[in-house]
Amino acid sequence: MAIETEGLLSTIRDRSVDTEFYLPLPAGYKPGQTKYVVVVGTVMSGLGKGIFSSSLAKCLQDKGLAVAPIKFEGYLNIDSGTLNPYRHGEVFVLDDGTECDMDLGTYERALDQDLTKLNFCTSGQIFRRVLDRERHGGYLGRDVQMIPHVTGEVKNRLRELAVASHADVVFVEIGGTVGDVENAYYIEAMRQLAFEEGQRSVCFVALTYVMEPASLGEQKSKPAQLGIRELMERGIQPHIIACRAVNPVVHKVREKIALFSNVAPEHVISMHDCESVYLIPDMLRGAGCDKAVIDWLGLAERADDEAERRARETWSGYVNGLRNASRQVTIGVAGKYTSVRDAYASIIKAFEHAGVRLGARVQLRWIDTSELDDSNVAAALEGLHGLVVPGAFGTRGAEGKIACIRHARTSGLPCLLICYGFQMAVIEYARNVCGMQDANSTEIDNDCRYPVINLLPEQLRVESLGGTMRLGGQDVVINEGTWAWRMFGPRARQRFRHRYEVDPRYIADLEAAGLVFSGRSPRAPIMHFLELPPAVHPYFVGTQAHPELTSRPLSPHPFFVGLVHAALRLADPAYDQPLPFDAPPPARIAPNIETASQSSR
Repeated sequence: MAIETEGLLSTIRDRSVDTEFYLPLPAGYKPGQTKYVVVVGTVMSGLGKGIFSSSLAKCLQDKGLAVAPIKFEGYLNIDSGTLNPYRHGEVFVLDDGTECDMDLGTYERALDQDLTKLNFCTSGQIFRRVLDRERHGGYLGRDVQMIPHVTGEVKNRLRELAVASHADVVFVEIGGTVGDVENAYYIEAMRQLAFEEGQRSVCFVALTYVMEPASLGEQKSKPAQLGIRELMERGIQPHIIACRAVNPVVHKVREKIALFSNVAPEHVISMHDCESVYLIPDMLRGAGCDKAVIDWLGLAERADDEAERRARETWSGYVNGLRNASRQVTIGVAGKYTSVRDAYASIIKAFEHAGVRLGARVQLRWIDTSELDDSNVAAALEGLHGLVVPGAFGTRGAEGKIACIRHARTSGLPCLLICYGFQMAVIEYARNVCGMQDANSTEIDNDCRYPVINLLPEQLRVESLGGTMRLGGQDVVINEGTWAWRMFGPRARQRFRHRYEVDPRYIADLEAAGLVFSGRSPRAPIMHFLELPPAVHPYFVGTQAHPELTSRPLSPHPFFVGLVHAALRLADPAYDQPLPFDAPPPARIAPNIETASQSSR
């Protein structure tokens, strides 16, 4: 039975009283109405909790249920914005400007949802809220403790998300592994949540790992048993166990795990490696995982079988397109984090999406720009059908990127320039077309003669690093008759993450030399898109935004579709398929932004 919370609301919503149940319930929250699925990992990290959790959430979403994910991270950073890609993969930016873990990108792509700051939480955020409340006297003199105050804030975050999203089911992913010090209080909070919300309101799923040492030639379940036992020692009884493994987990091993974890054998499922992550939703359905969640949470009456059938047909069409691609192109990724594929996770996915739309398989070649210059760039790019120069920060590899861009521009190699790549393209054009030999970015050389890339004015006052860039979704007004117009029409919304811009003092000179700034901010002379006309180059398009962040399997981003299409034409001159977005809406008059106030940014 659920705890009787209604009578406590007037005394414990915003303050601590003489009770162990510190529950600051958000206004409008009804205990037991929203269900929760909590996914935790055992044995080791890196098992793919985000992929598993998002796939299971998609299964329920396909049934017509409203779902909302949240990722709990154990680190003390306030967000992911200052994390090095070598340590933590790419930083994913949400439309509201939240810098978060790359798993949020997995959720957005799987669920086709734009998430917000409510869907991401770190220990730093939790502790900051607790300490801010304490400094303002919110605990009325009581000593602030991990239980009930810190765990209470964790539960509060879940309930705030439940109210804001109106979700039938909130999916909770706990970062790290059971036994980690930094996530222990998250797990304790989940135990309390299940106690407070009532029976069959929370479904616990343990993702574990079944080893198969080559020297033994058989699967071993002991590490999985011990990891699940550690979870049970923390007061959590899993209802479903998903066994990650290289090969299908045999019945005997699943039976042994079931015996030592008090989980029904049919709820111990194999989550072995498969051809594509896009097949995982059907793998979960085949194992009965979605049905087990629905049954445990009592959601059968809310499920819509016809909606599921339609959703599965649509998804199957995408998967079949991925499998049956009849053409192939090779596209280079010229960056400085190329040894860590997770640093470009969204770019990899965006090319998958674009390839399926055009019936092509995109083969990526990773090019480290740290050692490139004009003398060896041609050899490094030989055999490519397209090139993408992605985002980055700092000086390392910058000249190599400029060399790659010059080669692509002068040789006619289709090219997409993203964020930092966009800035390097402006520098390259200023140097080699406009005659500004010392053109550079003040991020690289603060004393250069032609600072064509300079700090945004509002960044001059910034002293800290975290969460201070120009972040999140911004509107873009687009010039008629350009590549961007063909893709989006007169207006688009893109996601940004940058401190530097094209210095407005040089825009006229660059445009006079033939560079087209096809997309701009509606409120200030901030350049968002650049391109060369099709008569000059088959596909030379750049954006200060990060288009990879908004590409989805069923709605690939046009910039990537355009690059793959141009690459197909280069690979096969007989290729004559039209662009899928080559029919713009009627023309509109874009606002005159040339005289916009700098202060309106």
